[in-house]
Amino acid sequence: MILHRLRNYTARVFEGNGKYRRIGRALDVFLMSLIMINVVAIVLESVGPLAKQYHHEFLMIELISVGIFTLEYVLRLWCCVDKSVHKESPLTNSKIRIKYFFSPLALIDLIAILPTILMVFVSVDLRFLRVLRLMRIFKLTRYSRAMQLLLNSFKEESSSLLAAFFIMAVVLIIASCGIYLIEHDVQPDKFGSIPAAMWWAMVTLTTVGYGDVVPVTPLGRLFGGAITLVSMGMVAIPTGLLASSFSEQLRKRRQVFTDAVHEAVEDGHLSPVEEEHLENLRYKLGLSQQEANKAIHNELKNRNRNLYCRHCGKRQD
Repeated sequence: MILHRLRNYTARVFEGNGKYRRIGRALDVFLMSLIMINVVAIVLESVGPLAKQYHHEFLMIELISVGIFTLEYVLRLWCCVDKSVHKESPLTNSKIRIKYFFSPLALIDLIAILPTILMVFVSVDLRFLRVLRLMRIFKLTRYSRAMQLLLNSFKEESSSLLAAFFIMAVVLIIASCGIYLIEHDVQPDKFGSIPAAMWWAMVTLTTVGYGDVVPVTPLGRLFGGAITLVSMGMVAIPTGLLASSFSEQLRKRRQVFTDAVHEAVEDGHLSPVEEEHLENLRYKLGLSQQEANKAIHNELKNRNRNLYCRHCGKRQD
């Protein structure tokens, strides 16, 4: 019974809802700060003199961080069965834990601690481990509502993005073949094959244009200019899709909150329970306090205006 209560309490803290919102938010801020400290430490550790001078400090940061991340990972795996989304699930606890184990956020948590554990048992290149340890920055997606919003945008526009990247791949092949046919006789060292020409096509299509490989024939330059003009529109497609989806995600979240406010103020005022519910919803949706207050104020104003007759000023039943 005690373990069950402790597990339930841990799940509520990780969810950060209701009366556990403050402690849950404090935990999120602490873990986000720890992740940023880790990222800075890993970057600085790649500098040879700093790594030698502060080897003990870097090691302590790593060990303490891995200990905390491991504890967090184990606790989340332990209490995931008590999360609100699984409360009414017909699955058994073991199946819920297996499902959670293979979820994207759980895998990110595992990757955050795996490099250090591997370093103890396996002899591998430290530079490789350092890069893997930098993957801890992806843990921010769990605590940042903005990152979750961006991931939702990627998910909703995945088919459109795949279509855009497919078109870019086709244009890449066409550009590579075209510049190969035009320039391979003049510059066999740079355009000697289609795969070699793909480097020029890639930097041109992405509008980077390093200048290390350029066409020298008049026809090649004309073709390169045409590809550059096409690339301006091609690069803008994924950007426009993501910007539009991000804006739509924000609009949907605001609409969900506005609908919740409309239901809460049906009687013309907000009770403490309704205020608590709206605050939990605001935090879950990642809306600012100013946005929430504005939505509540406008809804109350409109509701109270409709309660009174505009002609006689008497309250309508």
